[in-house]
Amino acid sequence: MSGFGDGYVGTAQDAVKIRRLEKQREAERRKIEELKNKSADGQPGLLQFGSSTSEILETAFKKETVGLVTREQYVEKRVNIRTKIEEEEKEKLQKLQQEEEELQMQKRKKRRVKGDPRLSFCDDIENGSDEDDFENQETQKKNGPIKLGKDPTVETSFLPDREREAEEQAERERLKKQWLREQELIKNEPLSITYSYWDGTGHRRVIQVRKGDTIGEFLRAVQQQLAPEFREVRTTSVENLLYVKEDLIIPHQHSFYELIINKARGKSGPVILVLFVHAYIMFCSNTLFVLKHFFRFLGKKIFV
Repeated sequence: MSGFGDGYVGTAQDAVKIRRLEKQREAERRKIEELKNKSADGQPGLLQFGSSTSEILETAFKKETVGLVTREQYVEKRVNIRTKIEEEEKEKLQKLQQEEEELQMQKRKKRRVKGDPRLSFCDDIENGSDEDDFENQETQKKNGPIKLGKDPTVETSFLPDREREAEEQAERERLKKQWLREQELIKNEPLSITYSYWDGTGHRRVIQVRKGDTIGEFLRAVQQQLAPEFREVRTTSVENLLYVKEDLIIPHQHSFYELIINKARGKSGPVILVLFVHAYIMFCSNTLFVLKHFFRFLGKKIFV
């Protein structure tokens, strides 16, 4: 901590870099002085550094005019000398501007190289790069700011898209309507059922219904079929009839379509077979007595 107050002077590499920068600045300063001296001494005897245009014109006119001359010659020589001096001044001004532009380009090139010394190809920068940058800047000024657009190659399926969502919704509605039409066709398909009316003994019959009919509608059709033969069926209501399939009593509100689609199963197998349906219909005025004898007939047990 003893030398902290004296200031940090840097390493040996920093000192070398500082000396190199000082030499570069000195070389640039000498080059500028030489350009100024060349512009001042371009025409010895005609142009003097710090002299005005009128003084230069008078000096040149005196050297060109010797002896007596006419008025026309006097005016002609004066005009010629003025034109010559103006052309020389224009040429020198253009030359100075060109040299100044070259000097600025060299400075920009050096700053660019110093800006990123890690690049190994900095020395290969082309001379026309600065001119291209300048032209691009001018073009941008004329055409306005650059407008950024969308990249068509980027995956955007995960982004919200109203048009795509509308198409998907329309496709869902179309598929839904198609599925509903197909289900209606299935519900309208005929289903042949072989059943036995059980009143202590079995009376086998065959009836045809639709797959979309409910058990209640099926029992109503059965009642109409059995009414001419059995008085107790003719005088009862559909609610007093039971539909028994294997070991299950099927509720009236279910349809054959639901049982087929859901593949309903009992303990001994499927409740409904599409190709063959065999069930029992019984009159349930004395349900408990009938069920006891019915399941005994099937070889099954029922607990009361």
